[in-house]
Amino acid sequence: MTDTFGTPSRRGFLGLALGAGAFGLAGAGKAAPRQVKTNANILILGAGAAGAALANRLIERLDGAAITLVDGRREHWYQPGFSLIAAGLKPARYSVSQTTDWLPSDVTLKQDWAANIDPEARKVALAGGEVLSYDYLIVATGLSLDHDAIEGFSLDMVGQDGIGALYAGPDYAAKTWQAASKFTENGGVGLFTRPATEMKCAGAPLKHTFLIDDLARKAGSRGKMDVHYMANNNSLFGVPIVSEKVRMLFGDRGITPDYSHVLTGIDAGSKRARFDTPEGSVERDYDYIHIIPPQRAPDVVRQSGLSWADKWVGEGWMEVDKASLRHLRYPEVFALGDVAGVPKGKTAASVKWQVPVVEEHLVAQIAGDTTDAAYNGYTSCPLITQVGRAMLVEFDYNNNLTPSFPGIIAPLEELWISWLMKEVALKATYNAMLRGKA
Repeated sequence: MTDTFGTPSRRGFLGLALGAGAFGLAGAGKAAPRQVKTNANILILGAGAAGAALANRLIERLDGAAITLVDGRREHWYQPGFSLIAAGLKPARYSVSQTTDWLPSDVTLKQDWAANIDPEARKVALAGGEVLSYDYLIVATGLSLDHDAIEGFSLDMVGQDGIGALYAGPDYAAKTWQAASKFTENGGVGLFTRPATEMKCAGAPLKHTFLIDDLARKAGSRGKMDVHYMANNNSLFGVPIVSEKVRMLFGDRGITPDYSHVLTGIDAGSKRARFDTPEGSVERDYDYIHIIPPQRAPDVVRQSGLSWADKWVGEGWMEVDKASLRHLRYPEVFALGDVAGVPKGKTAASVKWQVPVVEEHLVAQIAGDTTDAAYNGYTSCPLITQVGRAMLVEFDYNNNLTPSFPGIIAPLEELWISWLMKEVALKATYNAMLRGKA
């Protein structure tokens, strides 16, 4: 499923949903990659999508390696499902499994949090006091949601008084629907926000806006609603052609884009939100507000000396080569997933194409070899625009659209098949990825 250089084939991540990859059979009939004998000590921080997928692949490639994963969360969250949960289309349990369900038996799991990374000494201290040494370190910690940055907000407010926050987890996504469903029934002013930082799945704020709008239409209550999308800058999406398409859809559906409005605080009692704008601070009344907070690298990464010093200042993303995902100053260190400091790539689809690249570089390095495997920024967003319709948006570092099925599935058309990929097939493909089979 990759070309000579390890970048996504034209079928793309979601293309697997229509082929063998969705059922864990990707690569069937192909020669198995070479296995390398080694006693290397490999430490993976994070047992989520990226960490689990890499561990499953490395266990097949490295004979004799000691592979340890560190993650304090016992549950695995299927995060692409949060948008569906927050629209009442799936229950919270849809996105919940156990971390251990996805890990091979030959790896060691430390159910604890990394507290300190010392890249000079090649050691990681855990919150419980244990210190782990490594020969190679893969940082796949995900990111942190900075809810404290929104003055007046706390997670215990979600689901009450018109407040939603689907990013915080499956239970909070379900509570978000409690608040959003009342909005679709009663109407009023809805504010749908997006932070100014880099963020995971930048399409999620748009999906929630479109879904709540559509559900209100189906309920016959849309005429009672005034819906506003609070964009963080002068664009609705990072890919210009997609941004323009969204602008046109907003116009058709009566959704008002308010550009360069960044949420800084709320007064839940008076249902008033405060935004930073180029003209200064402004306040807006709401009946429903969806809050997505600023997002940053976890503290353990930001304090490790592994972050960019001159890019994404204050966000702490890891300083890696955007093609190899190898750290620029510590060649035995790699980043995967949300925590990687690259221009694109904070989606599960990105992880699918990043993991084989890191695998190839790590195995080659252990074998004393090199590889040209490269990640080209492939990112995919099944952008839901109504229940039963979505746009299959796929793009790379250069904002080029990279459709999996050119001439068959138009990337900027609202199609049932694109919805089907999101609502049905994507989870099977995701699960195959976790197993290292897609």
